[in-house]
Amino acid sequence: MGVVADAWTWLATGSNWSGESGAWHRLGEHVYVSGVALLVACAIALPVALWLGHLGKGGALAVNISNVGRAIPVFAVLALFMLTPLRTAGYLPTIVALVLFAVPPLLTNAYVGMREVDRSVVEAARGMGMSGGQVFLRVELPLAYPLLMTGLRSAAVQVVATATIASMVGQGGLGRIITAGFNTYNTPQVVAGALLAAGLALLVEGALAACARVMDPRRRRRPTRAALV
Repeated sequence: MGVVADAWTWLATGSNWSGESGAWHRLGEHVYVSGVALLVACAIALPVALWLGHLGKGGALAVNISNVGRAIPVFAVLALFMLTPLRTAGYLPTIVALVLFAVPPLLTNAYVGMREVDRSVVEAARGMGMSGGQVFLRVELPLAYPLLMTGLRSAAVQVVATATIASMVGQGGLGRIITAGFNTYNTPQVVAGALLAAGLALLVEGALAACARVMDPRRRRRPTRAALV
């Protein structure tokens, strides 16, 4: 408990939060890297997964290809980038590595969510004269929403937790607090940095879970399924 108490003391010390090496600055860097990586991953994975899920073709191959990325350590990808001209590109190598890490859960959950939509509901919608776009927006997407958001939450938490590796190549983020603690044999600082990273991941998880409930289209479309069946 002594280390935890010392870590709390570190967190409660105002000087540890100020300046370019302070916790607030590192937290901002961490949020920036994680946010950009997650947005890019969503822009790549979600349109592909939703479109293939709507068509019902090619999705299994895309999911299998994306899942290959799960077997490749993010740090290994980042280390390879450090051997290329990208090593001087700031946060770009870290963002690319995190994007590769975030795409599989986003793509897999979105595609599976689309394919698990009850086909009888889809056929009933088409029988009512809905176009392909209307079926996608008003039937398939709302019913696939829970799995889609599960993939988003999983990817977001993984990205936030993994973004600490940026410090291994001299970039910012909460990982810099941890590595600085290791370099100075300051165990409370290491624990404090780990607590900050874990707390941020939990905060992101909670925020996305709350947004998922508030934005759930099924809450505003309760009659849809009954009307189509």
